[in-house]
Amino acid sequence: MMIQFLALVRKDLKLFFTDRRALVAGLVVPIICGAFFGYLFGGRKGDTEMGKVPVLVIDQDETDVSRELVAQLTSNSSLGINPSTPDAAREAVGKGKVTAAIIIPKNFGNEAGRALFAGGAKPAIDLLYDPSHALELNMVKGILNGAVMQTVSKEMFAGKTGQELVTESLARLEKSDLALEDRTALRDLLNGVKNWNEQQERDGAAGDGGFSIGLTMPYTTQEQAITSGQNSEYNGYAHSFGGFGVQFVLFMGLDAGITLLMLRQSGLWQRLRAAPLSRTVLLGSRAVSAALIASFILLVIFGFARFVFGVRIQGSIAGFLGVCAAFSLMTAAFGLMVAALGETVEATRGYSILATLILVMLGGAWVPTFLFPVWLQKLTVINPTRWAVDGLDGMTWRGLGFSAALGPIAVLLLFTLLFGMLAVMRFRWRIEE
Repeated sequence: MMIQFLALVRKDLKLFFTDRRALVAGLVVPIICGAFFGYLFGGRKGDTEMGKVPVLVIDQDETDVSRELVAQLTSNSSLGINPSTPDAAREAVGKGKVTAAIIIPKNFGNEAGRALFAGGAKPAIDLLYDPSHALELNMVKGILNGAVMQTVSKEMFAGKTGQELVTESLARLEKSDLALEDRTALRDLLNGVKNWNEQQERDGAAGDGGFSIGLTMPYTTQEQAITSGQNSEYNGYAHSFGGFGVQFVLFMGLDAGITLLMLRQSGLWQRLRAAPLSRTVLLGSRAVSAALIASFILLVIFGFARFVFGVRIQGSIAGFLGVCAAFSLMTAAFGLMVAALGETVEATRGYSILATLILVMLGGAWVPTFLFPVWLQKLTVINPTRWAVDGLDGMTWRGLGFSAALGPIAVLLLFTLLFGMLAVMRFRWRIEE
Protein backbone atom coordinates (compact mmCIF):
# COMPACT_ATOMS: atom_id res chain seq x y z
CA MET A 1 0.00 0.00 0.00
CA MET A 2 2.87 2.36 0.81
CA ILE A 3 4.37 1.82 -2.66
CA GLN A 4 1.14 2.93 -4.32
CA PHE A 5 0.87 5.89 -1.93
CA LEU A 6 4.40 7.11 -2.74
CA ALA A 7 3.80 6.56 -6.46
CA LEU A 8 0.77 8.84 -6.36
CA VAL A 9 2.71 11.50 -4.45
CA ARG A 10 5.62 11.28 -6.92
CA LYS A 11 3.19 11.62 -9.82
CA ASP A 12 1.70 14.84 -8.41
CA LEU A 13 5.15 16.35 -7.76
CA LYS A 14 6.30 15.52 -11.27
CA LEU A 15 3.23 17.14 -12.79
CA PHE A 16 3.82 20.32 -10.76
CA PHE A 17 7.49 20.72 -11.67
CA THR A 18 6.87 20.06 -15.36
CA ASP A 19 4.09 22.66 -15.50
CA ARG A 20 5.75 25.99 -16.27
CA ARG A 21 2.62 27.98 -15.54
CA ALA A 22 2.40 26.44 -12.08
CA LEU A 23 6.01 27.30 -11.36
CA VAL A 24 5.56 30.90 -12.52
CA ALA A 25 2.34 31.36 -10.55
CA GLY A 26 3.73 29.68 -7.46
CA LEU A 27 7.25 31.15 -7.35
CA VAL A 28 7.88 34.09 -9.67
CA VAL A 29 4.67 36.05 -9.06
CA PRO A 30 4.84 36.04 -5.22
CA ILE A 31 8.52 37.01 -5.37
CA ILE A 32 7.77 39.99 -7.62
CA CYS A 33 4.78 41.07 -5.48
CA GLY A 34 6.71 40.61 -2.27
CA ALA A 35 9.63 42.68 -3.52
CA PHE A 36 7.37 45.48 -4.71
CA PHE A 37 5.23 45.76 -1.58
CA GLY A 38 8.25 45.27 0.67
CA TYR A 39 9.86 48.24 -1.01
CA LEU A 40 6.70 50.31 -0.47
CA PHE A 41 6.57 49.32 3.21
CA GLY A 42 10.08 50.67 3.81
CA GLY A 43 12.28 47.70 2.88
CA ARG A 44 15.54 47.42 4.76
CA LYS A 45 16.94 50.32 6.73
CA GLY A 46 18.48 52.79 4.30
CA ASP A 47 17.04 51.05 1.24
CA THR A 48 14.41 53.65 0.46
CA GLU A 49 13.80 57.31 0.96
CA MET A 50 10.21 58.18 1.68
CA GLY A 51 8.72 60.39 -1.01
CA LYS A 52 7.67 63.93 -0.16
CA VAL A 53 3.99 64.81 -0.06
CA PRO A 54 3.35 67.16 -3.02
CA VAL A 55 1.75 70.40 -1.81
CA LEU A 56 1.06 73.67 -3.65
CA VAL A 57 1.23 77.01 -1.83
CA ILE A 58 -0.51 80.21 -2.94
CA ASP A 59 0.72 83.32 -1.11
CA GLN A 60 -1.93 86.02 -1.53
CA ASP A 61 -0.61 88.03 1.42
CA GLU A 62 2.95 88.57 0.17
CA THR A 63 4.20 90.00 3.46
CA ASP A 64 7.20 89.12 5.58
CA VAL A 65 5.01 86.85 7.67
CA SER A 66 3.59 84.90 4.73
CA ARG A 67 6.99 84.62 3.05
CA GLU A 68 8.47 83.30 6.29
CA LEU A 69 5.62 80.80 6.55
CA VAL A 70 6.27 79.53 3.02
CA ALA A 71 9.97 79.23 3.86
CA GLN A 72 9.15 77.19 6.96
CA LEU A 73 6.96 74.81 4.95
CA THR A 74 9.55 74.50 2.19
CA SER A 75 12.29 73.56 4.67
CA ASN A 76 10.27 70.59 5.97
CA SER A 77 11.72 67.35 4.60
CA SER A 78 8.30 65.64 4.42
CA LEU A 79 6.71 68.16 2.06
CA GLY A 80 7.39 68.96 -1.57
CA ILE A 81 6.33 72.61 -1.78
CA ASN A 82 5.72 74.41 -5.08
CA PRO A 83 4.12 77.83 -5.75
CA SER A 84 0.89 78.05 -7.72
CA THR A 85 -2.28 80.04 -8.34
CA PRO A 86 -5.75 79.31 -6.90
CA ASP A 87 -7.23 78.06 -10.17
CA ALA A 88 -4.22 75.95 -11.09
CA ALA A 89 -4.04 74.49 -7.59
CA ARG A 90 -7.72 73.55 -7.56
CA GLU A 91 -7.33 71.81 -10.91
CA ALA A 92 -4.19 69.95 -9.80
CA VAL A 93 -5.81 68.71 -6.59
CA GLY A 94 -8.98 67.72 -8.43
CA LYS A 95 -7.00 65.62 -10.93
CA GLY A 96 -4.97 63.97 -8.18
CA LYS A 97 -1.66 65.49 -9.28
CA VAL A 98 -0.95 66.88 -5.80
CA THR A 99 -2.16 65.89 -2.33
CA ALA A 100 -3.10 69.37 -1.07
CA ALA A 101 -2.91 73.09 -1.73
CA ILE A 102 -2.49 75.82 0.90
CA ILE A 103 -3.92 79.28 0.16
CA ILE A 104 -2.60 82.03 2.45
CA PRO A 105 -5.18 84.89 2.34
CA LYS A 106 -4.52 88.61 2.16
CA ASN A 107 -3.83 90.38 5.47
CA PHE A 108 -2.94 87.02 7.01
CA GLY A 109 0.11 88.39 8.83
CA ASN A 110 -1.72 91.27 10.51
CA GLU A 111 -4.88 89.36 11.39
CA ALA A 112 -3.08 86.25 12.67
CA GLY A 113 -0.80 88.32 14.89
CA ARG A 114 -3.67 90.26 16.40
CA ALA A 115 -5.72 87.10 16.89
CA LEU A 116 -2.81 85.47 18.73
CA PHE A 117 -2.55 88.10 21.47
CA ALA A 118 -5.45 90.53 21.08
CA GLY A 119 -8.28 88.10 20.38
CA GLY A 120 -9.15 89.55 16.99
CA ALA A 121 -10.83 87.79 14.08
CA LYS A 122 -8.87 84.73 12.98
CA PRO A 123 -7.84 84.57 9.33
CA ALA A 124 -8.80 81.40 7.46
CA ILE A 125 -6.19 79.47 5.49
CA ASP A 126 -7.85 77.50 2.71
CA LEU A 127 -6.63 73.92 2.54
CA LEU A 128 -7.66 72.08 -0.62
CA TYR A 129 -7.02 68.34 -0.51
CA ASP A 130 -7.47 65.11 -2.38
CA PRO A 131 -9.99 63.01 -0.36
CA SER A 132 -8.13 59.81 -1.25
CA HIS A 133 -5.11 60.99 0.77
CA ALA A 134 -6.65 61.47 4.22
CA LEU A 135 -3.56 60.19 6.06
CA GLU A 136 -1.24 62.62 4.28
CA LEU A 137 -3.71 65.44 4.95
CA ASN A 138 -3.37 64.99 8.72
CA MET A 139 0.40 65.20 8.39
CA VAL A 140 0.17 68.38 6.27
CA LYS A 141 -2.16 70.00 8.83
CA GLY A 142 0.21 69.18 11.68
CA ILE A 143 3.22 70.66 9.87
CA LEU A 144 1.19 73.73 8.87
CA ASN A 145 0.08 74.32 12.49
CA GLY A 146 3.65 74.25 13.75
CA ALA A 147 4.91 76.55 11.00
CA VAL A 148 2.12 79.09 11.58
CA MET A 149 2.72 79.20 15.34
CA GLN A 150 6.45 79.77 14.93
CA THR A 151 6.09 82.36 12.17
CA VAL A 152 3.28 84.38 13.74
CA SER A 153 4.73 84.33 17.25
CA LYS A 154 8.07 85.48 15.89
CA GLU A 155 6.36 88.42 14.21
CA MET A 156 4.51 89.31 17.40
CA PHE A 157 7.61 89.14 19.55
CA ALA A 158 9.98 91.07 17.30
CA GLY A 159 8.23 92.07 14.07
CA LYS A 160 6.63 95.28 12.89
CA THR A 161 3.11 94.02 13.56
CA GLY A 162 4.01 93.11 17.12
CA GLN A 163 5.50 96.55 17.75
CA GLU A 164 2.39 98.25 16.38
CA LEU A 165 0.18 96.07 18.56
CA VAL A 166 2.20 96.99 21.68
CA THR A 167 1.86 100.69 20.88
CA GLU A 168 -1.90 100.34 20.32
CA SER A 169 -2.29 98.39 23.52
CA LEU A 170 -0.46 101.07 25.52
CA ALA A 171 -2.77 103.73 24.11
CA ARG A 172 -5.90 101.71 24.94
CA LEU A 173 -4.58 100.91 28.38
CA GLU A 174 -4.81 104.53 29.53
CA LYS A 175 -8.51 104.59 28.62
CA SER A 176 -9.35 101.24 30.19
CA ASP A 177 -11.22 100.80 33.45
CA LEU A 178 -8.65 98.43 34.95
CA ALA A 179 -7.60 98.94 38.53
CA LEU A 180 -4.59 101.17 39.00
CA GLU A 181 -2.45 98.33 40.26
CA ASP A 182 -3.32 96.10 37.30
CA ARG A 183 -2.90 98.93 34.82
CA THR A 184 0.57 99.73 36.19
CA ALA A 185 1.67 96.10 35.97
CA LEU A 186 0.39 95.71 32.40
CA ARG A 187 2.00 99.03 31.38
CA ASP A 188 5.35 97.85 32.71
CA LEU A 189 5.03 94.59 30.80
CA LEU A 190 4.17 96.26 27.49
CA ASN A 191 6.89 98.87 27.93
CA GLY A 192 9.37 96.10 28.61
CA VAL A 193 8.48 94.35 25.36
CA LYS A 194 8.64 97.65 23.48
CA ASN A 195 12.04 98.55 24.93
CA TRP A 196 13.41 95.11 24.19
CA ASN A 197 12.29 95.28 20.55
CA GLU A 198 13.82 98.74 20.17
CA GLN A 199 17.08 97.50 21.66
CA GLN A 200 17.16 94.58 19.21
CA GLU A 201 16.61 96.95 16.29
CA ARG A 202 19.44 99.24 17.43
CA ASP A 203 21.83 96.34 17.96
CA GLY A 204 20.71 94.47 14.87
CA ALA A 205 20.89 91.32 16.91
CA ALA A 206 17.35 89.99 16.83
CA GLY A 207 17.47 86.24 17.29
CA ASP A 208 21.17 86.20 18.25
CA GLY A 209 22.76 85.44 21.56
CA GLY A 210 21.15 81.99 21.77
CA PHE A 211 17.63 83.43 22.16
CA SER A 212 15.14 82.04 19.66
CA ILE A 213 12.39 84.44 18.63
CA GLY A 214 9.04 82.78 18.04
CA LEU A 215 7.38 79.75 19.56
CA THR A 216 9.01 76.46 18.59
CA MET A 217 8.45 72.87 19.67
CA PRO A 218 9.95 72.52 23.19
CA TYR A 219 11.10 68.96 22.63
CA THR A 220 12.54 66.51 20.12
CA THR A 221 11.96 62.78 19.80
CA GLN A 222 14.47 59.97 19.78
CA GLU A 223 13.01 57.18 17.69
CA GLN A 224 14.01 53.59 18.37
CA ALA A 225 12.55 50.54 16.68
CA ILE A 226 12.08 47.65 19.13
CA THR A 227 11.92 43.97 18.19
CA SER A 228 12.35 40.87 20.34
CA GLY A 229 15.52 39.78 18.57
CA GLN A 230 18.94 40.89 19.72
CA ASN A 231 20.52 43.57 17.51
CA SER A 232 17.85 42.98 14.87
CA GLU A 233 16.28 45.59 12.63
CA TYR A 234 12.87 45.64 11.02
CA ASN A 235 12.86 44.52 7.41
CA GLY A 236 9.70 45.45 5.50
CA TYR A 237 10.42 42.69 2.99
CA ALA A 238 9.88 40.03 5.69
CA HIS A 239 6.18 40.75 6.15
CA SER A 240 5.66 41.34 2.44
CA PHE A 241 7.22 38.05 1.33
CA GLY A 242 5.44 36.19 4.11
CA GLY A 243 2.06 37.67 3.18
CA PHE A 244 2.35 37.03 -0.53
CA GLY A 245 3.87 33.61 0.09
CA VAL A 246 0.79 32.70 2.11
CA GLN A 247 -1.50 34.09 -0.60
CA PHE A 248 -0.01 32.17 -3.50
CA VAL A 249 0.36 28.97 -1.50
CA LEU A 250 -3.37 29.18 -0.85
CA PHE A 251 -3.96 29.65 -4.56
CA MET A 252 -1.82 26.59 -5.21
CA GLY A 253 -3.98 24.58 -2.80
CA LEU A 254 -7.06 25.93 -4.50
CA ASP A 255 -5.70 24.89 -7.88
CA ALA A 256 -4.98 21.40 -6.52
CA GLY A 257 -8.58 21.14 -5.35
CA ILE A 258 -9.95 22.34 -8.70
CA THR A 259 -7.76 19.76 -10.48
CA LEU A 260 -9.11 17.03 -8.23
CA LEU A 261 -12.64 18.17 -9.01
CA MET A 262 -11.89 17.96 -12.74
CA LEU A 263 -10.63 14.41 -12.27
CA ARG A 264 -13.91 13.56 -10.57
CA GLN A 265 -15.87 15.06 -13.45
CA SER A 266 -13.85 13.09 -15.98
CA GLY A 267 -14.58 9.82 -14.17
CA LEU A 268 -10.91 9.04 -13.45
CA TRP A 269 -11.49 8.76 -9.71
CA GLN A 270 -14.36 6.36 -10.38
CA ARG A 271 -11.94 4.10 -12.28
CA LEU A 272 -9.35 4.37 -9.50
CA ARG A 273 -12.03 3.21 -7.10
CA ALA A 274 -11.90 -0.18 -8.81
CA ALA A 275 -8.19 -0.45 -7.95
CA PRO A 276 -7.09 -1.84 -4.59
CA LEU A 277 -6.73 1.68 -3.18
CA SER A 278 -8.73 3.05 -0.30
CA ARG A 279 -10.23 6.52 -0.18
CA THR A 280 -7.73 7.42 2.56
CA VAL A 281 -4.76 6.47 0.38
CA LEU A 282 -6.00 8.41 -2.62
CA LEU A 283 -6.93 11.55 -0.69
CA GLY A 284 -3.93 11.25 1.63
CA SER A 285 -1.45 11.05 -1.24
CA ARG A 286 -3.02 14.12 -2.79
CA ALA A 287 -2.80 15.98 0.50
CA VAL A 288 0.84 15.03 1.08
CA SER A 289 1.92 16.06 -2.41
CA ALA A 290 0.11 19.41 -2.08
CA ALA A 291 1.70 20.00 1.34
CA LEU A 292 5.18 19.21 -0.04
CA ILE A 293 4.67 21.62 -2.94
CA ALA A 294 3.40 24.31 -0.56
CA SER A 295 6.43 23.88 1.71
CA PHE A 296 8.73 24.03 -1.30
CA ILE A 297 7.14 27.29 -2.47
CA LEU A 298 7.48 28.92 0.97
CA LEU A 299 11.10 27.86 1.37
CA VAL A 300 12.05 29.09 -2.11
CA ILE A 301 10.31 32.44 -1.54
CA PHE A 302 12.02 33.03 1.81
CA GLY A 303 15.32 31.76 0.43
CA PHE A 304 15.13 34.35 -2.34
CA ALA A 305 14.17 37.02 0.19
CA ARG A 306 17.14 36.04 2.35
CA PHE A 307 19.81 36.26 -0.31
CA VAL A 308 18.43 39.24 -2.25
CA PHE A 309 16.74 41.40 0.41
CA GLY A 310 18.44 40.28 3.60
CA VAL A 311 15.34 38.77 5.24
CA ARG A 312 16.57 36.66 8.14
CA ILE A 313 14.90 34.25 10.53
CA GLN A 314 15.69 36.24 13.64
CA GLY A 315 13.56 34.04 15.87
CA SER A 316 13.36 30.27 16.12
CA ILE A 317 14.30 28.32 13.02
CA ALA A 318 12.36 25.32 14.34
CA GLY A 319 9.36 27.60 14.90
CA PHE A 320 9.63 28.97 11.37
CA LEU A 321 9.75 25.48 9.85
CA GLY A 322 6.88 24.40 12.09
CA VAL A 323 4.67 27.28 10.95
CA CYS A 324 5.53 26.57 7.29
CA ALA A 325 4.74 22.87 7.70
CA ALA A 326 1.48 23.49 9.55
CA PHE A 327 0.30 26.04 7.01
CA SER A 328 1.26 23.72 4.14
CA LEU A 329 -0.83 20.93 5.65
CA MET A 330 -3.72 23.33 6.19
CA THR A 331 -3.47 24.43 2.55
CA ALA A 332 -3.56 20.84 1.35
CA ALA A 333 -6.64 20.12 3.47
CA PHE A 334 -8.24 23.33 2.19
CA GLY A 335 -7.75 22.13 -1.39
CA LEU A 336 -9.32 18.75 -0.60
CA MET A 337 -12.29 20.46 1.03
CA VAL A 338 -12.79 22.60 -2.10
CA ALA A 339 -12.82 19.46 -4.22
CA ALA A 340 -15.20 17.67 -1.85
CA LEU A 341 -17.73 20.50 -1.56
CA GLY A 342 -17.63 21.64 -5.20
CA GLU A 343 -20.32 20.69 -7.67
CA THR A 344 -18.97 22.03 -10.95
CA VAL A 345 -15.52 23.34 -11.83
CA GLU A 346 -16.77 26.71 -13.07
CA ALA A 347 -18.89 27.53 -10.03
CA THR A 348 -16.36 26.16 -7.54
CA ARG A 349 -13.52 28.17 -9.04
CA GLY A 350 -15.44 31.44 -8.70
CA TYR A 351 -16.62 30.86 -5.14
CA SER A 352 -13.31 29.48 -3.91
CA ILE A 353 -11.26 32.32 -5.42
CA LEU A 354 -13.51 34.82 -3.64
CA ALA A 355 -13.18 32.90 -0.37
CA THR A 356 -9.39 32.73 -0.74
CA LEU A 357 -9.09 36.45 -1.40
CA ILE A 358 -11.18 37.19 1.69
CA LEU A 359 -8.98 34.89 3.79
CA VAL A 360 -5.86 36.64 2.50
CA MET A 361 -7.25 40.16 2.86
CA LEU A 362 -8.52 39.64 6.42
CA GLY A 363 -5.44 37.69 7.42
CA GLY A 364 -3.12 40.68 7.17
CA ALA A 365 -1.23 39.39 4.15
CA TRP A 366 -1.69 42.62 2.19
CA VAL A 367 -1.66 45.19 4.98
CA PRO A 368 -0.99 44.71 8.72
CA THR A 369 -4.09 43.90 10.76
CA PHE A 370 -3.50 46.82 13.16
CA LEU A 371 -4.92 49.07 10.42
CA PHE A 372 -8.26 47.23 10.70
CA PRO A 373 -11.09 48.47 12.96
CA VAL A 374 -10.95 47.00 16.46
CA TRP A 375 -14.01 44.80 15.93
CA LEU A 376 -12.49 43.39 12.73
CA GLN A 377 -9.16 42.69 14.42
CA LYS A 378 -10.99 40.55 16.96
CA LEU A 379 -12.93 38.76 14.24
CA THR A 380 -9.81 37.78 12.29
CA VAL A 381 -8.64 35.40 15.05
CA ILE A 382 -10.91 32.76 13.46
CA ASN A 383 -9.03 33.18 10.17
CA PRO A 384 -6.23 30.62 9.68
CA THR A 385 -4.38 32.98 7.36
CA ARG A 386 -4.06 35.50 10.21
CA TRP A 387 -2.27 32.88 12.32
CA ALA A 388 0.05 31.93 9.47
CA VAL A 389 1.06 35.54 8.77
CA ASP A 390 1.54 36.31 12.48
CA GLY A 391 3.58 33.14 12.93
CA LEU A 392 5.89 33.95 10.02
CA ASP A 393 6.27 37.56 11.22
CA GLY A 394 7.11 36.35 14.71
CA MET A 395 9.80 33.98 13.52
CA THR A 396 11.38 36.41 11.05
CA TRP A 397 11.58 40.14 11.80
CA ARG A 398 10.07 40.05 15.31
CA GLY A 399 12.68 37.57 16.48
CA LEU A 400 10.36 35.57 18.78
CA GLY A 401 11.20 32.21 20.29
CA PHE A 402 9.77 28.78 19.57
CA SER A 403 7.04 29.18 22.20
CA ALA A 404 5.53 32.02 20.14
CA ALA A 405 5.14 29.61 17.21
CA LEU A 406 3.19 27.01 19.18
CA GLY A 407 -0.07 28.99 19.05
CA PRO A 408 -0.08 29.50 15.26
CA ILE A 409 1.03 25.89 14.68
CA ALA A 410 -1.74 24.52 16.92
CA VAL A 411 -4.45 26.65 15.30
CA LEU A 412 -3.29 25.78 11.77
CA LEU A 413 -3.25 22.07 12.60
CA LEU A 414 -6.74 22.41 14.06
CA PHE A 415 -7.97 23.92 10.80
CA THR A 416 -6.14 21.15 8.93
CA LEU A 417 -8.09 18.56 10.90
CA LEU A 418 -11.37 20.42 10.38
CA PHE A 419 -10.90 20.83 6.62
CA GLY A 420 -9.65 17.27 6.26
CA MET A 421 -12.64 15.78 8.08
CA LEU A 422 -15.04 17.78 5.92
CA ALA A 423 -13.23 16.60 2.80
CA VAL A 424 -13.33 12.92 3.76
CA MET A 425 -16.97 13.02 4.85
CA ARG A 426 -18.22 14.94 1.86
CA PHE A 427 -15.99 13.52 -0.88
CA ARG A 428 -17.87 11.73 -3.63
CA TRP A 429 -16.20 9.66 -6.32
CA ARG A 430 -18.54 10.95 -8.99
CA ILE A 431 -20.32 14.27 -9.44
CA GLU A 432 -23.73 12.61 -9.84
CA GLU A 433 -23.50 10.63 -6.59
